[in-house]
Amino acid sequence: MVRLGTGIGWRPEIADDIARLPGIDWVEVVAENICPDHVPDALRLLRERGTTVVPHGVSLGLGGAERPEPGRLRALAERAEALGSPLVTEHIAFVRAGGPLTASPSIEAGHLLPVPRTRDALDVLCENVRIAQDALPVPLAVENIAALISWPGEEMTEGQFLAELVERTGVRLLIDVANLHTNHVNRGEDPAKALDELPTSAIAYVHVAGGVEKDGVWHDSHAHPVTQPVLDVLAELCARTAPPGVLLERDEDFPAAGELAGELAAIRAVAAAGAAGAAEAGMATAGMAAGSAKPVTAAGAAEAATAARTGDEAPAPVRASAAADEADEARTGADAPAADAPAPEAPLPDAPLPEAPVPDAVRERLALAQTALLSALVGDTPPPEGFDRRRLRVQSAALTAKRASVIAKVAPELPEILGTGYRPAFVRYAEGRPMTGGYRRDALSFAEHLLADGRPGDSAARRRLTLWWQERSGPAPLPSHPAARFARRVRLALSGGR
Repeated sequence: MVRLGTGIGWRPEIADDIARLPGIDWVEVVAENICPDHVPDALRLLRERGTTVVPHGVSLGLGGAERPEPGRLRALAERAEALGSPLVTEHIAFVRAGGPLTASPSIEAGHLLPVPRTRDALDVLCENVRIAQDALPVPLAVENIAALISWPGEEMTEGQFLAELVERTGVRLLIDVANLHTNHVNRGEDPAKALDELPTSAIAYVHVAGGVEKDGVWHDSHAHPVTQPVLDVLAELCARTAPPGVLLERDEDFPAAGELAGELAAIRAVAAAGAAGAAEAGMATAGMAAGSAKPVTAAGAAEAATAARTGDEAPAPVRASAAADEADEARTGADAPAADAPAPEAPLPDAPLPEAPVPDAVRERLALAQTALLSALVGDTPPPEGFDRRRLRVQSAALTAKRASVIAKVAPELPEILGTGYRPAFVRYAEGRPMTGGYRRDALSFAEHLLADGRPGDSAARRRLTLWWQERSGPAPLPSHPAARFARRVRLALSGGR
C-alpha cells in the first residue's frame, strides 16, 4: 500500500497557493481536466519537486449498466502514465443512462448518481471494476459518493456493499468521510456503522470536504469550509485504521491560502490523534494477547478498541484487504512491503476468483431502472415508483445547478455576454432537455436555443452571442487564430456591438 500522507485537490485557481503551502505530500487532479501531452506548468513543477500526483476520474460511470468505454479507460491510463501516478481513482456511481440496452437515446447526468445497493447492481459493478482494472497500468481505488436520494428496495447497507465489492474484485477504496456525513443527514445512515462494516484496511486514501445544509438537506458542495461533524467522521475512521493518505477537496469559492492551511492542519491533527489512540489501544491489546499464537496487527488493535467501546467481540481480520493487496501485486509486480512499512494485517490469501460474465438480462434490468430515474431527473418524465418525490426535485435542481456551473467554466464567455440573465436562462433551457453530448456540446446547444428564440433582447449582446456560436459550431468553425478573431471583433465593434 502506497503511503501518501497529507494532500490537497489540485485546481488551477489555487495552484500558486498549493505550491507554497507547507507539508503538502501529494495532490489529486481531476483526470478529465488534464491533457497528458500538456500538463500545466504548475503541476509539472510539483512533480519535479517529488510531489505525488493521483488522477481522479469522474466520467467512467463504473456503476452504470453499460461496460466502461474503452476510450475512457485508455484516457485514464494515459494520464496515470503521464503523471507517474501510483494509482488512479474513480467513483461508485452512474453518470449516464439510456443507449442500446434500453433502445433509447443516451442521456448524461452531468454529475455522480448513486447505484442501487442490490445484487444486480453489485454484479454489474464488480464486472465493470474488473474490466477497468485489466485496462489500467496501476491499481484502481473507487470512492463512495454523496447522495440526495435513496433507491427503493435496497438489499445491502453501504458498508456491506463495499465489503463485498472489495472481496470479489480486490479493488481499493477511496473513502470520502464528507460523503458518509452527507448520507447520514440525507439518508439517515450511521457513519460509524458503515465504517464498522467496510474493510477499512482496503482504504487507499480518504477525502475530506466541506458542504452546507439547506432545508434539512446536506449538499456536498466542496465550496464551504470543512465542518466539525465531518472531522468527527474522520476521527471515527482514524480510530479504526491509519489511512495511507488524507486529502482536502475544494472545487469552488476558494478561500485564502491561510484558510486552506488551517483546514489542512485540522485534518492532520485529527489523523494524528486517531493514530495515537489506535497505537495506545494496540499496546493494550498486545498485552492482553500475550502468549497467544494469533499476531496482533494495527488494524486489529483499532478493531479491538472499537469492540471495547461497544462491548462486542472484535471481528476476525478482514480477508478483503488481503485480496486487494494480492490483486494489486499481481497487476503491478510489486514486492512485499519494506521492513519499515506497516505490517500486513493478515496473511495474503489467493486473489479474487474469476466470475462468470454478468447476463445481459441483469444489465438490461439495471439499465431500465437507471434510465427511468435519470429521465425523471433531467428529462421531466414521471418519477419511478418508490422514490421520494420531494428529494427527486431537490436532486433535479442540484443537477441543473451543477450543469450551469460547469458550462460557465467550459464557456466563460456565456455568463459574460448574458450577465445576470445567464443562470435563469440556462435553467429554463435545461428543463426537459437532457445533456446528450458533453458540456461543450451543451454550451453550443444553449446558445443555439437562445438565438433561435431571438435572445438575448439586447442587440449588441445577441451579436456577440452569434459570433461566439459561429466561431465554435458547424462543420467548419470560423478560424480561431488571433488575427481572425481580432478582425471579427473589429467588424462587430463597427456594427455597433461590443
